[in-house]
Amino acid sequence: MQYGHRSIFWIEAVVASITGLLAVTTVLWPDWIELVIGIDPDHHSGSIEWGLIVALLFGSMVFAALARREWQRTSLAAENGSAEI
Repeated sequence: MQYGHRSIFWIEAVVASITGLLAVTTVLWPDWIELVIGIDPDHHSGSIEWGLIVALLFGSMVFAALARREWQRTSLAAENGSAEI
């Protein structure tokens, strides 16, 4: 019997990837925020960008940890032959 990973794993993995990608994008190109939303809330001080980087990296780590836990949970259930995942 073969077990697949539940959709929650894929959601967590995709969110972790997107938030990580946005954090890297913000480090490399901090002005993308002003271009997307059309306003400059911090008047080029960079405070919004640094706050966003911290929040995105934190979110990426949390969702990566959740995806890892789900991966291990599903893999362990498959090894044990458990019908409940």
